[in-house]
Amino acid sequence: MSLTDKIFSAGIVGCGGAGFPTHVKYNAKPEHLIINAAECEPLLRTDRYVMCNYAPEIIAGCEAALKHLGAKDCTIALKEPYKEEIAALEKAIAQNKSKVKLHTFPSFYPAGDEQVMVYEVTGKVVPPAAIPLEVGCVVSNVATILAIHDAASDKPFTHKFLTMTGEVANPTVLRVPLGTSFADCLAQAGGANIDDYFVINGGPMMGKPLTKEQALATTVTKTTSGYILLPKDSRLPSLHQTPVEHTINRAKAACIQCTYCTELCPRHMLGHPIEPHKMMRKIACGSVEAVAEDAEALNALLCCECGVCELFACPMGLQPRKVNALIKQELGKRGIRYPKQEKEYAADANREYRKIPTKRAANRAGVGKYYDYQIKHCKEFEPNGVCISLRQHIGAPSEAVVSVGDSVSCGQLIAKCPDGSLGANIHASISGTVKAVESGSIRIEK
Repeated sequence: MSLTDKIFSAGIVGCGGAGFPTHVKYNAKPEHLIINAAECEPLLRTDRYVMCNYAPEIIAGCEAALKHLGAKDCTIALKEPYKEEIAALEKAIAQNKSKVKLHTFPSFYPAGDEQVMVYEVTGKVVPPAAIPLEVGCVVSNVATILAIHDAASDKPFTHKFLTMTGEVANPTVLRVPLGTSFADCLAQAGGANIDDYFVINGGPMMGKPLTKEQALATTVTKTTSGYILLPKDSRLPSLHQTPVEHTINRAKAACIQCTYCTELCPRHMLGHPIEPHKMMRKIACGSVEAVAEDAEALNALLCCECGVCELFACPMGLQPRKVNALIKQELGKRGIRYPKQEKEYAADANREYRKIPTKRAANRAGVGKYYDYQIKHCKEFEPNGVCISLRQHIGAPSEAVVSVGDSVSCGQLIAKCPDGSLGANIHASISGTVKAVESGSIRIEK
């Protein structure tokens, strides 16, 4: 069985957040394999823990992937302040006499954006709306590489590392079965410090906002990187809960066309023709539907929604990211995609001077008080029951292959990728009895 087959069988998807099925990404012949170990978002510590404690497995996974892809080079890209992580990886590289290289850069946001990372490592600009493979690169998250190492030994993807931080009693990294409830994760972090909280599923800049009630109905998936608990009256909750109509009205009333949102946009700095200030200008003169008719509206499709414009750049506290997202949604409804451009792109000459320090990004987002938390230990936990989502990846939901009453063992296939579709297999993350098989999930209890 080839490594691609083993990756497919194990049900591996990108652990960095997007959840693209890895067996599809690895059906390629790149020149360069880049391992994203930047842990892009402030506050998250998951990837850093993995690098410190699983460095030999990561290097072995890199070697296996490198051999399978036939790439010439493999580079692990991470931030210069990650001293312990760098030392652990360098030791593992030396012990294995590996040709894997490290590439370090200052701590800036969003260093983990894959197009930004490709440029940092290779100096090549990925064209707008293209993927790294167009410049000869494949990018994988470091936790994905650890999963690939396990898959090479026929071990399926059943558990997830994640960070619990913010207003919790004991900020920690957890390793839990897929389908573990948010409530169980919170209990393992000692519970909340406040009664009425708001949750970010992921990092503070790009994570998904959840009310307390929504969070308590959430379970861990293959793309869960962490949960951040915040006071309801802090900046991020108020931004996320701003009504769409209010966002548009504020853009019409208060945008001063300073262009800071464009000047600091990471994709604009790579030479992409995205200019958020122009979208703000257009929305000031009409509706989202009207703006979508404009030829320049296509450039909104290039927004990676990193949050730099609204959480850091805008002096008026406006939300260019949300405006871009609204325009993207409208263009999506119309089936409009960004057209491929046959031209060369070059990074802006001022790019090096406009990188945003990660800690400053955290402070502007209102989460600076949690930035320096030292989270170096991992707590493993297995709940009495799990609710495993059948939608944990980009593509079609998985199809259940078990029924209510079936006894299953940890690692057993319980849902398969639909034939001929983009998707991934899903395995039982605990041993027990199937209690429910619904359209969106499978519930297993010990």
